Amino acid sequence: MKSSGVKTQGKVGDPMPYISPEVIEQARQIDLLTYLQAFEPSELVRISPNNYTTRTHDSLKISNGKWMWWSQRIGGYNALDYLIKVKGCSFVEAVEILMGKAAVMPSIAIPKPKKEAPKVLLLPDKSASTDRITEYLFSRGIDFSIIDYCISHDLIFESLPYHNIVFVGYDRERKPKYAAYRATNDRRLMGDCSGSDKHYSFRIADSGSRELHLFECAIDLLSYATTQRMEGRNWREHNLVSLAGVYAPKQKIEESTTPAALLTVLEEKPEIREIYLHLDNDNAGRKATAALQAILPDKYEVIDSPPPHGKDYNDFLCFRLGITRNKTHERSYER
Repeated sequence: MKSSGVKTQGKVGDPMPYISPEVIEQARQIDLLTYLQAFEPSELVRISPNNYTTRTHDSLKISNGKWMWWSQRIGGYNALDYLIKVKGCSFVEAVEILMGKAAVMPSIAIPKPKKEAPKVLLLPDKSASTDRITEYLFSRGIDFSIIDYCISHDLIFESLPYHNIVFVGYDRERKPKYAAYRATNDRRLMGDCSGSDKHYSFRIADSGSRELHLFECAIDLLSYATTQRMEGRNWREHNLVSLAGVYAPKQKIEESTTPAALLTVLEEKPEIREIYLHLDNDNAGRKATAALQAILPDKYEVIDSPPPHGKDYNDFLCFRLGITRNKTHERSYER
């Protein structure tokens, strides 16, 4: 009967070593006399031309390819049995001694893919008032009707206790999945709320339009919407999406991946065919634009449409409205 490979358990938590049937069979072919002559010659004691004993156990006799430990009433046919029964080796240890450690291969442990725990979005407490965030957005040129729309649709709210503005992104079931906060005072405090999933960044994308307009942050998105309203256009006619921060492509552009927020909208809205990139007029924004134009599939017409003036769309809006802002360099999160 053909022997099968053997897996034996080592220490708790260790992978089970695997010994092939061929190696096991080769180990069993080694008789005790041959083993002792090769590896433990000082242990071997010859008592007659064809009979031997061992220096440690004088009641253990070896003859005609067999061995018997008379005092313990145990015996065997090969060195493998001896190492296990007399020396107290484990099966694996015995095979390693006879065949070398290279013959005993550890099992290749295929780790089970870790299930990523679903992100739990932790939103700050909500203030009953929206005065501070309304004043802040209005100071940055955002149209009041657009501010009111965002508040009434729970896209933004004023947090407690610091009265930050919080921009919220939702999934298809209208569950909040992303939130970014931004101080409404002179402090440059900004960031993502714990548990935010950038696949669902701040967006106003309820339109069935073939057009998608992409921005680095929520403020730029709302600034663009305001310019559209100023020009008499329906600012909700097309899909407006923020990336929740600057997009950083790989050094080799072809190795870059599509930003999570953009990927989600394109999957949810297969009708989209035109993508307008309204990214910043700086080195990072230009690099991001070039990368997206290179990696997005050919079925999309990707149009570079940076703000006509200033670094970003809020700069352009403030310029049009004659608003002067003391703006320090700020990036990496929602501005």
